[in-house]
Amino acid sequence: MVFQPIHEDEQKFVDFATILVQKAGTLVRNAFEQTESKVDTKLSDTDLVTETDQAVEKLLIDGLSKEFPDHRFIGEESVAGGAKIEWTDAPTWIIDPIDGTTNFVHRIPMIAICVGLAIKKQLRAGIVYNPITRELYSAQVGNGAFKNGFPIKASKNESLKKAILCQSLGLHNRVYFGDAWLDVAQSNMRNEALAGVRGHRSFGSAAINMVMVAQGSCDGYVEYGIHAWDVAAPAVIVLEAGGCVIDPTGAPFNVMSRKVLAASTPVLAKDLSSILTHVTFEPEAI
Repeated sequence: MVFQPIHEDEQKFVDFATILVQKAGTLVRNAFEQTESKVDTKLSDTDLVTETDQAVEKLLIDGLSKEFPDHRFIGEESVAGGAKIEWTDAPTWIIDPIDGTTNFVHRIPMIAICVGLAIKKQLRAGIVYNPITRELYSAQVGNGAFKNGFPIKASKNESLKKAILCQSLGLHNRVYFGDAWLDVAQSNMRNEALAGVRGHRSFGSAAINMVMVAQGSCDGYVEYGIHAWDVAAPAVIVLEAGGCVIDPTGAPFNVMSRKVLAASTPVLAKDLSSILTHVTFEPEAI
């Protein structure tokens, strides 16, 4: 596939956003090095937010809206504050200021600033930046995926028996399903173990899990209950790295569906999907 912009200024949008993300990274890095942060909770005791989350989102939205006044925004903290998700054909930035806030609070250096770009409801570009390790992942549709400017590729693994999977218990889902969620999550991990996978890894950030698939370090990732801002940017990166991104049920991926399955190959994605117990969520937007 060759890069073919669907907006004449698409490259300009991405270039400007990349500079802004790196600026936001300095803010996050400085805050990470402090001894403590002011932490609040949202829907549950496991759903955390810090002043840095809010400051980073403000920096990104203010900077992008000043440069591109007609653009729309879907930001994690804005939505948490009551903003309605507007999913239109307009250029739309889908932002998670710190994916992995719990890691940030506990000073675990696996966090990501995530900025995805959609135009005409099509994901067009993704930027995932870990400001602590200074790893910058980026991709545009038809242009490949990169880490710090160097191309990355998903593994070509098609076998569950050779797979390292990124998967956690997804404790956030207890808000929606109660303790019954643990039966689903543990059953899924058990089925994967019985299928012979080499192991499970969880980096505490959907975006980090997905870029691990994109760079070939891990072979698959599945998550239920995530949000558009968790997966919009890394989905583009996985796809441009030659990986596969689908709905865990095997249906086409929908960034608003609150679930995702990323894999190194379509064969692995299909086999992983077939052994999972699925749950559904109301889409965030149509």
